[in-house]
Amino acid sequence: MKDWIEETKVRIQKNMNGFLGYPLAKDLDFEEFAPFLNLCMNNVGDPESSSTLAIDTKEIELKVIDFFSYVLNSSKKDVWGYVTNGGTEGNLYGLYVARESFHNAKVYYSESTHYSVKKNLHLLQLDNVVIRSKENGEMDYDDLETVIVLHRDKPAIFFLNIGTTMTEAVDKIDEINRIIKKYAIKQYYIHCDAAFLGAFAPFVDEKPKFDFSNNVDSISISGHKFIGSPIPSGIVLVKRKHRNRIANSISYVDTMDTTITGSRNGLTPLFLWSFIEKYGIEGIRKRALKAQEMARYTEKELNRIGQNAWRNNDALTVIFDSPSKEIIQKFQLATDGHISHLICVPGISKNDIDQFISALELDNKMSTESNLNFEAKPNSLFIHN
Repeated sequence: MKDWIEETKVRIQKNMNGFLGYPLAKDLDFEEFAPFLNLCMNNVGDPESSSTLAIDTKEIELKVIDFFSYVLNSSKKDVWGYVTNGGTEGNLYGLYVARESFHNAKVYYSESTHYSVKKNLHLLQLDNVVIRSKENGEMDYDDLETVIVLHRDKPAIFFLNIGTTMTEAVDKIDEINRIIKKYAIKQYYIHCDAAFLGAFAPFVDEKPKFDFSNNVDSISISGHKFIGSPIPSGIVLVKRKHRNRIANSISYVDTMDTTITGSRNGLTPLFLWSFIEKYGIEGIRKRALKAQEMARYTEKELNRIGQNAWRNNDALTVIFDSPSKEIIQKFQLATDGHISHLICVPGISKNDIDQFISALELDNKMSTESNLNFEAKPNSLFIHN
């Protein structure tokens, strides 16, 4: 093996073992798909439409879409979707079909929304208003109501977070539906960014409401987060009536153009279906419950050493006081201002958490001793002979 290939592999493997702050499952097992790396694969165009280019995995892609349509309370009769290259593309697609369904609409999203959404809104030239967030990261519905009153003449696009990036907060669809009814909003669209939670929240006991039985129009999910994948991927699901508005026939490849990108990854649907087939609904549920148990343990241990840890509901994301830069860098913790978080994704063990707690405890002790020593030393500027 070439030196640079081996060096790159070793570096990534080392860093992968060490990170705790990002929602990327670590228990990967996709070696059986290595032979596909020597094959051309291209899921060009609509997954439901064949093409003159027949080197695709669309049949498998449709299995993935059917599965998520089912667990999100719909079916392929009413919902259409495709495998994206990640949550950002799924959000872009949801906003795109919303714009095509309701011209001159205004988008409402919270200040805790992922940074890529602002970029998507700029690309689509969509008028928008940022809504305040509560302390836990959830949308402030009182602020939303205040803003909605000022723009009742325009169609409303509600961009909701089903698990914010930093605190895993969930915007409540019941509150959005209440506001829609209260102000008699006739033209509206609800998109849910369920990048992290979408792949496990439907299977836990206290699941948040965000599926198609809750008046939702589209949902974006990441495939490389809770599920895990060596390549970023995602799933976007949208009510079929919205997809039909943007569909075009492309003659030279003999397929429908309904996706954001023309050529699409043919490998990631194989990873996603392999995961679904391996675990099934009950297996995914057990995997999610195990991750929640690890998050409860982590929260308890962090509080034990005085880190003021907390979680939203029974989330996998544990928020706590930001530690030293050395600890943040060593364990690759996502940090925003005075708070950091770690995420108990599958593949993180109790031993990983114990090592982190021990390192943090030692770092806190050294920091305290350093401060005490500094305070004990006389300031030479005030010493006179």
